[in-house]
Amino acid sequence: MSIKMTNFIIFTGSANPSLAEAVTKQLDVRLGNRILQRFPDGELHIEIEESVRGQDVYLIQPISPPVDEHLMELLLLADACRRAGATQLTAIVPYLGYARQDRRARGREPVSARLVADLIKTSGIQRLVAVDLHTTALEGIFTVPLEHLSAVSILSEAVRPWIEDNTLVVSPDLGAIKLAERYARLLQLPVAIAYKTRISGEEVHTKGIIGDVHDRAVLIVDDMISTGGTVKAAIEALLEAGCLPNILVVATHGLFVGTAVERFRALPIRRLIVTNSVDRPGNLPFPIQEISLGPLLAEVIKRLHNNHSLKDLIIHG
Repeated sequence: MSIKMTNFIIFTGSANPSLAEAVTKQLDVRLGNRILQRFPDGELHIEIEESVRGQDVYLIQPISPPVDEHLMELLLLADACRRAGATQLTAIVPYLGYARQDRRARGREPVSARLVADLIKTSGIQRLVAVDLHTTALEGIFTVPLEHLSAVSILSEAVRPWIEDNTLVVSPDLGAIKLAERYARLLQLPVAIAYKTRISGEEVHTKGIIGDVHDRAVLIVDDMISTGGTVKAAIEALLEAGCLPNILVVATHGLFVGTAVERFRALPIRRLIVTNSVDRPGNLPFPIQEISLGPLLAEVIKRLHNNHSLKDLIIHG
């Protein structure tokens, strides 16, 4: 279903233009024109080439690697729209960089997520939409309304054809237990838990598995795959515990940075399913399936523009 363009416009930065195009195609509208370029000294220059005065503006821009560049694009896009007279300004941020830095782990560190939240508010953004945040605690950090969407339903349907009678859902660490339980409810599967120790930003050690995985096919679920260390450690522990080398992996955000490609190349993964929340590398040397967030985000924009409820799309608790 299309919506009228009256008082409504969508812009995107450079982080994931293909996702923005998928959303506008669903809504039967076009992307707003803008200039995005860098001066010789590296400064970013943005200019809106549309009138946004009195309009409801949506900015589609995941804060994905390179995180700082894409964050700055979002802030400058927002400031340009605010100064040009936009009435309502909503940021659609499928992947929210800095979301894992929501507390000080050792004391002499910034609370980076809070600083990003403050910058987003200062830029003029009045509402934020994100998908499967690393922690729901971020809703308490943002002072603008945060709509926290879930891609679990669409990812569950994508993985369902690959599920076998002896499959169980595995949380790769204690932080993903609630996520694993949501997948388990939708797929009607039991749950097992891997518990890990993080050694560094890339190194993870899994201490053991809670649950019987012997002679079982496993579905590992997580909110994101960054370097792949957590999933690799979980798979090694699961294989040692006797699971079948018939492993499915599902995650909302597939960043595949650092040594992720090399790690996954060597693992017995039957299928890896992610969304297009970020613009991932192409030609990955393992079986990967990408599920589009276009329909979900288009539905959200349509409801927000028409002041309709998002209750069945957002994460509760």
